[in-house]
Amino acid sequence: MFAPVYFDHNATTPLDPRVLEGMLPYLREQYGNASSRHEYGRAARRAIDEARQRVAFASGAHPTEVVFTSGGSEANNLFIKGAAACRAPGRVAISAIEHPCVREPAKALQRTGWKLREIAVDEDCRVADADFRAALAEKPVLVSVMMANNETGAVQDVAALAAQAKSSGAWFHTDAVQAFGKRRVDFRALNGAGVHALTLSAHKLGGPKGAGALVVDKRVELQPLIAGGGHERGLRSGTENVAAIVGFGLAAELATAQIDARSRQLEILRSELEAGLAAQGATIFGRAAERLPNTSYFAFAGIEGETLVGKLDRAGFAVAAGAACSSANPEPSQVLLAMGVPSSLARGAVRVSLGIDNDAVQVSDFLAALNTTILQLKGLTALTS
Repeated sequence: MFAPVYFDHNATTPLDPRVLEGMLPYLREQYGNASSRHEYGRAARRAIDEARQRVAFASGAHPTEVVFTSGGSEANNLFIKGAAACRAPGRVAISAIEHPCVREPAKALQRTGWKLREIAVDEDCRVADADFRAALAEKPVLVSVMMANNETGAVQDVAALAAQAKSSGAWFHTDAVQAFGKRRVDFRALNGAGVHALTLSAHKLGGPKGAGALVVDKRVELQPLIAGGGHERGLRSGTENVAAIVGFGLAAELATAQIDARSRQLEILRSELEAGLAAQGATIFGRAAERLPNTSYFAFAGIEGETLVGKLDRAGFAVAAGAACSSANPEPSQVLLAMGVPSSLARGAVRVSLGIDNDAVQVSDFLAALNTTILQLKGLTALTS
């Protein structure tokens, strides 16, 4: 079967074989419900407890602060909606580059009397200091700023932002889904700076789809999205997906244990990639910002991103036109528009997100295929103009 080289790790990652091996017993013989009192149930509960400890250790949290969810989207919704339900309606401030699973619940709060404030970013996808201060002056009740952007890879200084927000009395949340496993995440240090909650997801770091977590300061009051049997400290009812949770724990442990070596490897590959992109005349978005080591977001003037992605797929390379969650949306990336990128150039955006199984030969082959494809598309444009 034809299998393109996979360059879309910010969308999802391959399941680590060691993670799969650890999950298999809970998909076969260890099938108990963790709420049951017999040995099958007790075995499932022990597995969940161990996974919770692993995720907590990997993220610098205490196990009692880890609330398992079905993924990052649910965890983000749990904080935004759950926190809002426990506070009097006020202002919610989010960065202009948030993932839709933060932006959409924040927008939905407006139907219940809340006001939404979007915080501007600069041309390199970093939160604009002046506008952040202006947003804090409006006394928001909730603030959410992502740790690393899923499209550009730009990293925010969340600790510094949260420290500034302390005086406003806001509960501060950060979506750390893209950062976790690619850079060190320490909830204890972040919590000390003023971060009240952060979101994690398993499938971005070699774990399974269907498992995530909200790491939350126990002093923060949340109303659950899903009521029922009182699972997860009453914050997320429903029979636990034991196999996925076990996989999440293993993936978190493995990814964070190798994080420094992985980061160096990915930075080298990305440098080679971006040298080749620059030589071909690409615009690389957010290049001056601190970024995740694996992420490069670029465009060629006059070339549609969706068209380029399709041709590269047929040439043997799986890349993305922006974020996977927005692939059905033909509009230009909201992230790029917030950065001030012209709509015409934003429509050409293509994201390459590398993984630990990629190598220099694949990058070289990609650059060659890209050059050929760009020349072909420019030739077609010239013929039709």
